[in-house]
Amino acid sequence: MMKNFNDTFLRAIRGEEVSHVPVWYMRQAGRYQAEYREIKKTRTLFEITHDPELCAYVTELPVKQLGVDAAILYKDIMTPLPSMGVDVEIKSGIGPVIANPIRTMDDVQALQTFKKEDIPYIFETIKLLRERLEVPLIGFSGAPFTLASYMIEGGPSKGYHKTKALMYGHPDVWHALMEKLGDMVIDYIKAQVDAGIQAFQIFDSWVGTTSRNDYVLYIKPTMERIFTELKETGVPMIMFGVGASHLAEEWHDLPLDVVGLDWRLSVDAARERGLTKTLQGNLDPSYLLAPWEILEAKTKEILDMGMKRPGFIFNLGHGIFPEVDPEVLKRLTAYIHDYSKEKMEVAK
Repeated sequence: MMKNFNDTFLRAIRGEEVSHVPVWYMRQAGRYQAEYREIKKTRTLFEITHDPELCAYVTELPVKQLGVDAAILYKDIMTPLPSMGVDVEIKSGIGPVIANPIRTMDDVQALQTFKKEDIPYIFETIKLLRERLEVPLIGFSGAPFTLASYMIEGGPSKGYHKTKALMYGHPDVWHALMEKLGDMVIDYIKAQVDAGIQAFQIFDSWVGTTSRNDYVLYIKPTMERIFTELKETGVPMIMFGVGASHLAEEWHDLPLDVVGLDWRLSVDAARERGLTKTLQGNLDPSYLLAPWEILEAKTKEILDMGMKRPGFIFNLGHGIFPEVDPEVLKRLTAYIHDYSKEKMEVAK
C-alpha cells in the first residue's frame, strides 16, 4: 500500500476510528464533468470501458477534482451481459435496450455462462488504477433482480409489469434466471477482486418496486448465496437500491458489511429499526441544486446522525445528475471532511 494511501473509507466500513467521515458519490464519474462530456462526444460508454487507459482516467478524474475518499470503477451494470449472450446496447437518452428479451425457460437456458476472458479490459483498468490511486477502488455489479428487469422488459421500465408477471406466473423460469444471474455476479465480482478492487457495491436499483414478502420469496435466497460466497474474498460488501427502505432489515440480515440508504430512510430511523452495520448515504441529490446554506444544513443533519456511532460513510441517496456543478461537489466534499473532523476532535 502506497505511503500516502487514504484508507478512511475502508476503516469506516470496519467501524474503526477515523479522522473524518469518508465520502464518495454514486455516478461521480459522469456527465456533470466537462471533461467527460468532451470524451462522450466521440466515444460511447462501452467504447470508453474497452480502453483501459481512458477508463482509468475517467474513474480517477473525480477523485482528483473533488477530493473524495474512494474511487468507483467506471463501467455499466450491463458490462458482463454480452458475455452471456445478451444483445444489449446503451442508447443515449434511453438507457440499456435489449434486442433478445427473456420470455421463456428456453430463453433462460440459452443464456451462456459468464466468462471473465470476454472482458479483459475491465481487469486491466483495475490493475492500472491500483497503481495510481491513493484511495480505495470500489468495484460493482448489478443485482440479479435489476439485471433481470432489463432482460425481461427489453429496456428501462416504469411499472416492471412483465418482470413481475414472469416472477409470479412462472416461478420456475424466474428462479432459473436468478440462479444464472447469481452465478454471473459471483464470478464477475471474484474476477474484479482478483484484479485488485478493495470493496464492491451491488446495485439493485429497481428492487424497491417489489414488496418485502416478494423480496423474501423471489430474490433474497439468491442474494444470500451471492454474499455468502463472496464473503470468502475478504473484500467489504455494500448493498444499495432506490426506494427500498422497506427492505432495509432484509439487507441488514444478509452477510454483507454496509447497507446503503437512499434519502427516504434517515440514518436515525435505520438505527431505530435495528440496523447496526455500517451505513452509507444518504443526501437527496436534488439538494445539490439548492442554495449552499440549504445544502450545508441538510448535510450537517445527515453527518450529525451518522457520527452518533462508528461505521458511517457519506454518499448521495442516488447518483449525481448532469446539471450538478462540480464546484458544488468539491465544496461539499471539503465541508463533509472539515465539519466531521472538527466534531470528532471535540468529542475526544
